[in-house]
Amino acid sequence: MKKILIYLLLLIIALPIQAQEGSFSHTSLRLPMASRVAALGGENISVVDDAPWIGSVNPALYSGVSDNSLGLNFMTYFDSGIWAGAEYTKAFGERHTGAVFAQMMNYGKMTETDQNGMELGDFSPKDIVVGVGYSYALTNRWAGGATLKGLYSRYADFSAFALAVDLGLNYYDEEKGISVSAAMKNIGAPIKTFDDRPERLPFDLQLGFTQKMKHAPVQISLTMTDITHWRNQDFYHIEGEKIKWYNMILNHFVVGVDVLPTDYLYISAGYNLRRAYELKAAGSSHWAGFTCGAGLSLKKFKFGASWAKYHRSSSSLMFNVGYSFN
Repeated sequence: MKKILIYLLLLIIALPIQAQEGSFSHTSLRLPMASRVAALGGENISVVDDAPWIGSVNPALYSGVSDNSLGLNFMTYFDSGIWAGAEYTKAFGERHTGAVFAQMMNYGKMTETDQNGMELGDFSPKDIVVGVGYSYALTNRWAGGATLKGLYSRYADFSAFALAVDLGLNYYDEEKGISVSAAMKNIGAPIKTFDDRPERLPFDLQLGFTQKMKHAPVQISLTMTDITHWRNQDFYHIEGEKIKWYNMILNHFVVGVDVLPTDYLYISAGYNLRRAYELKAAGSSHWAGFTCGAGLSLKKFKFGASWAKYHRSSSSLMFNVGYSFN
């Protein structure tokens, strides 16, 4: 219990540091690395899964991943963009789990122009994220974790670099089928920005809850995101229009459902209320906010696939493949 209280104190201390932030632009900070999370609405920090990519949403969840596991992920983004990467987890003793990961967002080829509209050639903007993660099983039900990540972006002749930390805490009671989590994401600061203006990373405080039904092969997840963001300018909206109070509240929630016909198969669906609101404000209402997917979780082999819409112009497909070498 003492260790749990210390970890909670660390979360509380970090909160005021990031309570107000600018708009440091990193699309890669918002995209999931796990297809199951993408299928559950794109935000979920409480679903427990024996897959090496699950710790990307909450580092405390690394404690439930098998030793010596490798995972690969690939997602199509709008236009010709590609989001892809790899994760590896290693257990050290009964309570310690470490992880390394690398991700890259390639936005595809774009045309570079000067201030007069003259074409200067083509360029391919990229975001790169590399990091290490660690989790510690505080008790049989409590786990805490942290991730250190470096973020590098290069768009034509402009570049940016930042360092960030994610902190996570999870309570999981397997017998009762309940999982409760808290996570603080993107605690850090840019080392170098595109135009040298002072900015901060998009801090995100999240709370998550997952409950498995007693008499049905179903589990329901509810995730609250961006808990420190309650201003009109924190959300994309129609210019000149103020977000109604009830939409402001709803924009903080993501709902997900897993159907579990067997111990090895899941079918997932989700609804991201903020994404639905912002895509509709951008002029795209068709299936805005809805996500879905499915996957296999065998003893050694893992596979997942999902569908989601992150941009008004196109949908995205994501795939995960994992293997445990033990």
